[in-house]
Amino acid sequence: MAARQEPRVEAPTTPEAFRVAVDQMRTARLRPEIFCEEMPAPQRIAPYASALSADVTVDGDDVGTGRIVLLHDPAGNDAWEGTFRCVAYARAEIDPEMANDPLLGEVGWSWLTEALTAHGAEYAASSGTVTKVASESFGSMSEEGATAQLEIRASWTPVGDISDHVEAWGELLCTAAGLPPVPEGVAPLPSRRGQRGRP
Repeated sequence: MAARQEPRVEAPTTPEAFRVAVDQMRTARLRPEIFCEEMPAPQRIAPYASALSADVTVDGDDVGTGRIVLLHDPAGNDAWEGTFRCVAYARAEIDPEMANDPLLGEVGWSWLTEALTAHGAEYAASSGTVTKVASESFGSMSEEGATAQLEIRASWTPVGDISDHVEAWGELLCTAAGLPPVPEGVAPLPSRRGQRGRP
C-alpha cells in the first residue's frame, strides 16, 4: 500500500509567507453546497505547494467538482510574474444544448474573471482553457440520452489575501454547476470542511 504524501506545509524551513498563505487558504468562506478538504499537492512544480479539492452537492447529487493548488517559489518565476501561483480546475455537468453555444468558452472564462473581481482578488498573468465535452449514447445505451460537461483550467498570480482567491474559485465551481448567485449583502454559511455528513 502506498504511503500518503502530505503537503509540505509544516516543515521548519517553510517560508513564513507560504505558511501565512496556506492559513489564508484554510480560512476562506465557501458556500454550504461546497464540501472542501485538503489534498496532497504536486511536489515537482514548485518548492512549496498546498492544495484543496471540492465537490458541489445539491439535494444529495454531486453537480460539480474542482481543485485549487497554491504554488510558491521564493526565488520567483518569470512566467508567473511573482513568487506565488494559483492553479485551478472546475468541472460541471451542463445542459447538452449549452455545449453547442459557440460563446460558451468565453462565458466560462468570464465566470472566473468576474468571480475574482467580485471577491476583490487582484491577479496578474492569467491563462487557461475552457473545454466542453458532449456525449451521445447509442445501441443498448441509447436510453441514457446525451450528456455534456464543461471544464475550466486556469492559473494566475495572486495578489493580496489568498482567501479571496479561494473564495472566487468556490464561486466559479458553483456558477459552472448552475447554482444561482448568493444575493448581494448575504454572507454564505460555512462549508462542510472535513466531513461528508449532510448539514
